[in-house]
Amino acid sequence: MHLVGLIAGAACLAIWAYLLLLRGGFWRVWRLQAPMSLPTTADGALAVVIPARDEADNIAAAVRSLLDQQFVKQVHVFVVDDHSSDGTAQVARQSARGCDRQDSLSVIPGSALPAGWTGKLWAVQQGIHEALKLNPQFLLVTDADIVHSPDTIATLVSIAQTGNYDLASFMVKLHCLSIPERLLIPPFVFFFFLLYPPNWIRDPKRSTAGAAGGCMLIRPAALERAGGIASIRSEIIDDCALARAVKRSGGRVWLGLTRTTRSARAYGGFAEIERMIVRTAFNQLRHSALLLIGAILGLIVTYFVPLLLALSGNKPLAALGLVSWLMMAVAYLPMVRFYELNPLRSLTLPLGACFYMAATIHSALKFWAGRGGEWKGRAQDTVSSDLTTPSSRQV
Repeated sequence: MHLVGLIAGAACLAIWAYLLLLRGGFWRVWRLQAPMSLPTTADGALAVVIPARDEADNIAAAVRSLLDQQFVKQVHVFVVDDHSSDGTAQVARQSARGCDRQDSLSVIPGSALPAGWTGKLWAVQQGIHEALKLNPQFLLVTDADIVHSPDTIATLVSIAQTGNYDLASFMVKLHCLSIPERLLIPPFVFFFFLLYPPNWIRDPKRSTAGAAGGCMLIRPAALERAGGIASIRSEIIDDCALARAVKRSGGRVWLGLTRTTRSARAYGGFAEIERMIVRTAFNQLRHSALLLIGAILGLIVTYFVPLLLALSGNKPLAALGLVSWLMMAVAYLPMVRFYELNPLRSLTLPLGACFYMAATIHSALKFWAGRGGEWKGRAQDTVSSDLTTPSSRQV
């Protein structure tokens, strides 16, 4: 058992050395944010597409923040009302009237969902179809719960133009006030960047591609070269699928963090956060039982074994465990500080990993029960839908 413990401890050290030194610096949050220089004025027309389904609580702030953008000469917002039952469309119109910009807003009633499409992507497709009639310089696809800083669009345009990027997206600052949010939201962003290191995404020599769907700016020509939204129509993790399509078609992709553009969607409890994870987790594993087993084993070795060794009472094993745990805390601390939390929370990453492991298992069970990808009354990741999913899901 002592030898097994030593091997496990050495494996933990090797894993965290790799993550800290060789995983694209994904944990160096201070290097992943947008440049601090003032954005240049965006001269061309900008079209914004917001797919919205039962978003009356959030849509007003989102629309207002987009219509109040600075350094942008012309912006038009297209809200696609995806069969909402709570008056989302009316709230969006009221918000535009409130800032005397009703001419800069179009509300598009969503049509029936065709076979083979996810609800969100069909709404995005309808919005882009109308937006392209303006011949915009860029398209911004954003969620209905995102409150944009006044320079969001201009900053993304500046990033795209300066770096010649075809797709530039922000991982916005997520709501992080409640106890469940403080425990689980920073790990969510940490794990996302671990899977999709932004520096690798930005590197045209690497195949890694990813984006954050809450706030994505894309050149219309790049979208067309990638096959349009139709090429990813059945994808559940649609933002990363779009990034892959853009990069595979020769485009360049940028992903970064922002402190000033934020999500207004609050997660009141553990169950709400779990639903967010369950919707896509097994899809990320390509519905593979073998990959699920591998992911569980990987989580155990990476996040739990260091803690077990540190508490083992055996001095050599405890030393290995403590060093690995401290390396884990060093990697996680910048994300904790980004969310303005107590630095001691950097020691709690194993708790977040435990939650996400359980949610991933639940995601697999729901898929096998025919209820995968459930979101706002739709099950969009089922065995039948998976048969039509493009093969571009792989990272």
